[in-house]
Amino acid sequence: MRTQRPLFRATWAAAGLAVLLTLSACGGSEEAEAPQKLSETENNKADVTFATDMIQHHAQALSMVDLTMDRNLEPEVQELADSIRAAQSPEIETMSGWLQQWGEEVPSTMRDHVNGGHEGHGDDDSSMSDSMEGMDDDMPGMMSAEDMDALEKASDAEFSDMWLKMMIEHHEGAIEMSEAEQDEGRFKPAVDLAGTIIESQTAEIETMEKLIG
Repeated sequence: MRTQRPLFRATWAAAGLAVLLTLSACGGSEEAEAPQKLSETENNKADVTFATDMIQHHAQALSMVDLTMDRNLEPEVQELADSIRAAQSPEIETMSGWLQQWGEEVPSTMRDHVNGGHEGHGDDDSSMSDSMEGMDDDMPGMMSAEDMDALEKASDAEFSDMWLKMMIEHHEGAIEMSEAEQDEGRFKPAVDLAGTIIESQTAEIETMEKLIG
């Protein structure tokens, strides 16, 4: 019996340790896989960041669409530009409404679309770099002032492919921002909008890639 007792105790100790490890592993797994809690009424910091940044991001895309005006474009490129305008203008209005509802500041944009209530290029003598003064160009896919000036001044022969390549990069940035909102956001309408942006802009990227000459 003396030779068996230590073995008996060791066996129970090992079994107990195994149970503790199993419970610990299960608890960690449940915590890691806990579903995101969304709300129809409550928002968090990620939602505010998403709306604030995406308003400015969309506004730049619309400024790029503005530059297609009076250009001799292939019908497919013009249709794509019109589609981007039709989708993103209402999304800007929706997101600015959320920010006002949350008591947050609606950002100014390079088009002054939200705060000024008008569209277009502004003064004929102004350039895209002038309209970007004070704007945050560090967001994913955001074009610099120099990029926008180059696009504005591109010849008709260069413009279409340059516009498509820049818009692909811009869309990829919007998708990245939307994926972050899906991971971290709490306000369900914002998370849903992020999903819509991912779906629609992924499809537009596929179209643009086929249109590049």
